Amino acid sequence: MKSRSIIVLISLVAIVVIDIAAAGRGNDYQNLQVLPKDISSRNLQHIMVDEFQDGLGVGCNYCHANQKSSMLLDYASDEKPEKLIARQMMQMTIELNKNHFGIENPELGSNMMAVTCATCHRGSPHPEL
Repeated sequence: MKSRSIIVLISLVAIVVIDIAAAGRGNDYQNLQVLPKDISSRNLQHIMVDEFQDGLGVGCNYCHANQKSSMLLDYASDEKPEKLIARQMMQMTIELNKNHFGIENPELGSNMMAVTCATCHRGSPHPEL
């Protein structure tokens, strides 16, 4: 339970850093391939915290690699295979909602989504079959 509290604290600090960095200007997120390029920092935080952190029970470093010679995360890096898997899962979720639940324009993080990360993962990085 203590490690989960530490993950939550680290994630909250990361959110504050993202918010401060994005304040007063448009986002400068790099390497967005599934999420919209013009996503707001608020929507990005919502997806990363509510979908990934809560849905899979993981912190930012689960998908994001560290910067070289640093403890800071390199959010644009594709070094970790979990990031590619996350992209595939996001695309799958969008397709499931569109093709099987009739949601015309499914958007990750929307409360209109019938299927989310938590639907299968239920707080675990590896869902039970």
